[in-house]
Amino acid sequence: MLDMTRLRVLAAVARHGSVTAAARALGYSQPSVSHHLARLEAETGSTLVQRLGRGIRLTEAGRMLAERAEEILGRLDAAEAELAAHTGLRAGRVRLAAFPSALGTFVPRAAASFAAGHPEVELRFVEAEPPDATRLLRAGEVEAALLFRHPDEPPAAGDDGLRRTPLLTEPIHLVAPAGLAGDRLADHARRRWISGCERCRTQLVRSCAAAGFTPDIAFTTDDYVAVQALVAAGLGVTTLPGLALAAQRHPSVRTVRLPGHHRTVFAAVHGQPPDPPATTALLAHLREAAATALPPP
Repeated sequence: MLDMTRLRVLAAVARHGSVTAAARALGYSQPSVSHHLARLEAETGSTLVQRLGRGIRLTEAGRMLAERAEEILGRLDAAEAELAAHTGLRAGRVRLAAFPSALGTFVPRAAASFAAGHPEVELRFVEAEPPDATRLLRAGEVEAALLFRHPDEPPAAGDDGLRRTPLLTEPIHLVAPAGLAGDRLADHARRRWISGCERCRTQLVRSCAAAGFTPDIAFTTDDYVAVQALVAAGLGVTTLPGLALAAQRHPSVRTVRLPGHHRTVFAAVHGQPPDPPATTALLAHLREAAATALPPP
C-alpha cells in the first residue's frame, strides 16, 4: 500500500517544482524529502524523478502518480473536514469554485443567506472557469462548483463522475456599440470581433460558422467589463451571456438577445450521494439565488 506521507511529498514536489521548495512548503528538511521520494520509488518499483544538475524533474510515471496523489489527498482532506464537523471537533467548511459572472451576480446573495442560516460553517470561494473548477472538484479541493455548457458543446474531459443540478438557462446577447445597426451575427460578419477565454472563443467561432462566416477576432480578454469597454470604444462587437450583462452593463453598448443561443448553468458535486450537510445546504441557497439572477426577458 502506498504511504500517504510519501504521496504528499511527491505532490508537493510536482506543485512547487523542486525538492527545496517542497521541503519549505511541508516544513521538512531537504534530505527528508529526498528520502521519502527514494522510498516511494522503491515501493512502486518505478523511477519517479530524474536528476538534472542540481535540480530534478518528474518522469512520466512521476507526473501520473502526482496527479493521482493530488486527487487522493484532496478527497482525504475533505473527508477529514467533514468528519471533524460531524463529530463537533471544529466548525464545518464548504468550498465553492465559480466562474466570474456567477460570482458577480447570484453567488454573493447565496453566500449571504447561507451565512445567516449556518453561521457555524465556514464558506470559501475560488474563482475558476469550468475546466479548472472541474479539476478542483475532482481533486477534492472544493465541495461544489458552478459550471456552464452550451447546447451544441461536446462534453468536457473530466465531466464523468460529476452530479449536476441545473440552476438557470442563460441567454446569449449580441453586444455592439450604441447606435450600430444589426441584430444578427451575420449583420456583423465584416466587423472585428472580441472574444473571451479559449472555450468561449471556440463557441463564438462555432456560432458564427452556423451564421455563415468566420469572425475576425482582433481582441481576446476574459474580463467582461473590458470586453464591453472595447465594444463601447468601437473596436469590435462580441457576444456575452446574460449573467455578464447582469453583473456589469456598460452604458454605451447596445445588446440584443440572440434567439436560440443560450447556455445552461449547473451546480456540480463529485462522488456518490449523500452529500455532506453543508454542501447540500449551499446547493439549496444557490438554487434560490439563481432563480432571480437574471431580469425577466
